[in-house]
Amino acid sequence: MIEETLKKIEATIDKSRAVPEEKRTELQELLGRLKSEVSELSKTHDEHAHSIAGFTEVSMHEAIREERNPKLLKLSLEGLSSSVQGLEGSHPALVEVVNRIAVMLSNIGI
Repeated sequence: MIEETLKKIEATIDKSRAVPEEKRTELQELLGRLKSEVSELSKTHDEHAHSIAGFTEVSMHEAIREERNPKLLKLSLEGLSSSVQGLEGSHPALVEVVNRIAVMLSNIGI
């Protein structure tokens, strides 16, 4: 399920005209790191891993859709950031990559 969600996100990034090429490459790189980190997390905290993948998908959708809704983007990014709260000590690399994705999507959604 998580792998499918992350593949859908990759496809969304690839198809999007709203994401500049240099940002697309960076997002793909961050998504690769996210896959690795979420895979590790799912071994011990499967529900957390699913939440992170789900909020990443929703945030990506809201950031790159043609008719953006700033409120929905803000809410989805807040959910994404909240999904990693409490994992700073045990999974700092995951928190860092999620925060980088959130910042990048926020900037794309402007």
